[in-house]
Amino acid sequence: MSGLPKFFKISDEVAAAQRRNQPIVALETAVLTHGLPRPQNLQTAQRLEEAVREEGAVPATIGVLDGRVLVGFGAEELKKLADVDRAVKLSSRNLADAITQGKSGGTTVAGTLRVAGRANLSVFATGGIGGVHSGGHWDVSADLPELARQPVIVVCAGAKSILDLPATLEQLETLGVPVIGYQTDKFPAFFSRESGLKLDVSVKNAEEAAEIAQRHWQLGGGGLLLAAPPPEEAALPRDEVESWIQTATAEADTQGIHGQKLTPYLLRRIHEISKGKTLNANMALLENNAGIAAKIATHLQPPRNEGFGLLGNSA
Repeated sequence: MSGLPKFFKISDEVAAAQRRNQPIVALETAVLTHGLPRPQNLQTAQRLEEAVREEGAVPATIGVLDGRVLVGFGAEELKKLADVDRAVKLSSRNLADAITQGKSGGTTVAGTLRVAGRANLSVFATGGIGGVHSGGHWDVSADLPELARQPVIVVCAGAKSILDLPATLEQLETLGVPVIGYQTDKFPAFFSRESGLKLDVSVKNAEEAAEIAQRHWQLGGGGLLLAAPPPEEAALPRDEVESWIQTATAEADTQGIHGQKLTPYLLRRIHEISKGKTLNANMALLENNAGIAAKIATHLQPPRNEGFGLLGNSA
């Protein structure tokens, strides 16, 4: 691709879609390498790509394989990353190191946003973003400032439910990131449809969301957050999820688990405590978000990637 570093590899499918100004949806890979157990990790990644295609868009799964940034994975490449035993969890801050060292890893929201912005992709679907952690220490995910920087609309089920949601919304406001409810005026709580926090802006459909995004970028803005509640049939009661979070958080405090290790630990323990209920909800909301993101991408006219002239399989 013209203008991209040599360590970027753009799949032929994504390159062709950009040349033709077709709708594209970026997908992360931390859920593949760190978020879900095998074999659900690979199955879910494949299903998310299918969900994007079913709505008329092209999936651009983003990750790092053997020191190369892939924007769009082939079937064998996706399977290879899913099977890496010591995959690195890649945020925006450690992408360069992983590339330099020839490592493989899954990109978080921040890492995926950094690559999506560089590759001129406008729409990104994920499960839940990071945010401000609960407790008496100042621990804020890199997802938030990266979201403010990159002109990408992120479709998610809110922030991960283990976080301090009011503080996370305050941070997004400070950073100038619009938070838009998709067919709701309440901020979802990842596994649950409502957190009790009201949103100022909501849209009825993907077309409205796309129009707001385009106006935001025309004004020089960065990222936007579109918060879509998980499907009703898969959503979990908020009070039940809260009790699981409290138990897992207390265990983490006892064991001295903090920093980047805290989120995966809490999500793993909540999965165990819930006896798998959170895994089912997670997979359902991921697929739902991918479909919504694809619908938004089809309404972005003209696409933000116009004129980049991508070439497939950059060397």
